[in-house]
Amino acid sequence: MAGKQGLPRDMNTKKPYQYPAACILSALLLATPGQAESHGATIRLPVSLKQLCRHGVMLALVGMLLTGCDQTEVAVEPPPAQVTVLTATPAPITLTDDLPGRVAAVRTAEIRPQVGGIIQRRLFEQGAEIRAGQPLFQINPAPFKADVDTAGAALQRAQSVLNRAQIQVARLKPLLSTGAISQQTYDDAIAQRDQAAADVAQTRATLARRQLDLTFATVESPIAGRIDQALITEGALVSTNDSNPLARVQQIDQVYVDVRQPASSLEQLRDMLSQRANGSDGVPAVILRGDGQPYPMPARILFSGVNVDAGTGDVLLRILVDNPQRQLLPGMFVRARVPLGHHDDALLVPQQAVTRSAGEAKIWVVDARNTAHVVTVELGELVNRQYRIRAGLSAGQQVVIEGGERLRDGAWVTTQNWKKVPSATDVVSR
Repeated sequence: MAGKQGLPRDMNTKKPYQYPAACILSALLLATPGQAESHGATIRLPVSLKQLCRHGVMLALVGMLLTGCDQTEVAVEPPPAQVTVLTATPAPITLTDDLPGRVAAVRTAEIRPQVGGIIQRRLFEQGAEIRAGQPLFQINPAPFKADVDTAGAALQRAQSVLNRAQIQVARLKPLLSTGAISQQTYDDAIAQRDQAAADVAQTRATLARRQLDLTFATVESPIAGRIDQALITEGALVSTNDSNPLARVQQIDQVYVDVRQPASSLEQLRDMLSQRANGSDGVPAVILRGDGQPYPMPARILFSGVNVDAGTGDVLLRILVDNPQRQLLPGMFVRARVPLGHHDDALLVPQQAVTRSAGEAKIWVVDARNTAHVVTVELGELVNRQYRIRAGLSAGQQVVIEGGERLRDGAWVTTQNWKKVPSATDVVSR
């Protein structure tokens, strides 16, 4: 059964949008001049095409109104993104590079015999610190003592011959003035005296040489330092032509660290060396241990090489390091942190703040109105996981460190200061 004006009985006429089809049908029936019978109700029908078109337009308008009633849209602005920021602050920084190097002793002496003979004794503890002039080996001295005695006897004989020649000259000199002897006889006496004097000088030199050989029978260290193991044992026959030394002594209270640096980065280092040319300290450097920690004793760069390796393009750098505890030993591989340049007002941003797009480096910055903008920057060196910004960033600007992946250009943000989390791999290079 139909209710009032052909509407369903259960239809709430105060809320027609709950029954959009019934509303449309009722509007169409009420606006139609024709009539028809359907289920006992009187229905008006359009009588012309013109009226039908007019009623179609009305039907479309009613549908739009009903749609507006059913789907009301409310625009809600999203909350601002929260980001962490760091204020760009200029600071002085020294750029460094870690290069591999090898430790070498300041002085190295190969202990070799200066005379031949049988090794009787080893006079040192292997691996010990020794002083300059300390005896190390004893070669059998008996042959050299005999040579000294022989040379001494020859010197005495030559000295006696000289004494007799001198007496002869003194005796003949007054006879020459009286004409008792000829000039030739006197000249011969003078020649014999001079020859005897020369023989004395020669035998004296021979004696000195034999005494020196006797001294060389005790092999001494020419330098102070630490001695390695003995390379020969007692009872061995040695000579001055042996290819292997008896032992090696190395002075390691100071050591050299020889590193190789690319020639392309040498110009700035040479400028730093020239600035300190009048001083004795040189350019400071840092030696790193195997665990990456810096060696506590001071180190300084002495010089750079004058030749560039054609194969690698590197040049040699020599670093002098104090080594009082003998922790650095010759032959060890270490790393040396050498300076590459210095900047008084460098702007550094953490590595995670930098993104790349189309081959360009970009960062997010926040202006005074808390609006985020993306800017293109020119990157410099990477120092302790921070990029030095060459261009594109000004001092005092706030750089977004975390949260930039959720931003769009011009977005409103809320900020909080970024706090760096210390890392065990961080090193100081300023």
